[in-house]
Amino acid sequence: MEKALSIESEGGPKMQNTSVIEQAHRLLDTLPDSTTWEDLMYRIYVRQAIEEGLRDSDAGETVDVKEVRKRFGLSS
Repeated sequence: MEKALSIESEGGPKMQNTSVIEQAHRLLDTLPDSTTWEDLMYRIYVRQAIEEGLRDSDAGETVDVKEVRKRFGLSS
């Protein structure tokens, strides 16, 4: 099974072994009945982006904020 990010309301992110199906069920269980397909797709996209960012960070593939500001010509 893959390592997945589980965001809990108290205690922050923690890694655990779960299947994508289990993660999807938990995500669906947290959404209100009025959720649209667009809302669901956005939540999935955000979750994937967070997990990808965490993997990049764990692999040391990040750029310091000062470097990003310099590259984009932003003040520090």
